[in-house]
Amino acid sequence: MVNGTVEPLAWESQFFGLNSAIIRLNESGPLITASDLAPWARVQVKVPAADTARLDALQQLGFKLVEGEVDFALTLPPAVDDPQAEIAKLDDIPVLRTLASQIFTQSRFRAPWYPPEASGRFYAQWIENAVKGEYDHECLVFRADGHIRAFVSLRQLNPHEARIGLLAGRGAGEALMQAAMGWAKARSLSTLRVATQSGNTAALKRYIQSGGNVESTAYWLYR
Repeated sequence: MVNGTVEPLAWESQFFGLNSAIIRLNESGPLITASDLAPWARVQVKVPAADTARLDALQQLGFKLVEGEVDFALTLPPAVDDPQAEIAKLDDIPVLRTLASQIFTQSRFRAPWYPPEASGRFYAQWIENAVKGEYDHECLVFRADGHIRAFVSLRQLNPHEARIGLLAGRGAGEALMQAAMGWAKARSLSTLRVATQSGNTAALKRYIQSGGNVESTAYWLYR
């Protein structure tokens, strides 16, 4: 059995052109049936990886596995090296959009669940919003010969924690993590969070090497 509520995803429905919803799992919520899901073109649900009973129940409702997710928490050290990252400016948005659209092509917004270009377009919009301080609060960049070679977006969650949104740049993982930790330290935060796909071994290694501890693992399923 799957209990919870089916909530519309208005922004995603408009952005992707698919009538979309998400299941918010809740043991004390009503039983979700196939008729509750029928009005939606796409329904998402995120399930703790250890919750095998619910995973089985969701598959019986027609859900299929899309990807795994690993969530890390890093306790910030007393001092952080400053790698001299720059705050992205509005003029950087076209380049950042292009980079994001080329890098993030195999996310959970990929085909066949969404149109072929949807993943790149989604993350291009994400990084643009980060530069503008919408959702993520800021985007930091590293340049080489005047060109952006790496970037990381960040959002302060509460008085103690921040979360990395997007992080990308070949060979720049350590510097990007240092920049992110420095950003959080400058705001007197104590914890930095970041999530990645369970199949992204390069990111998993980087976050562990940077001091990250696995807080949770989950699966995304779609119908």
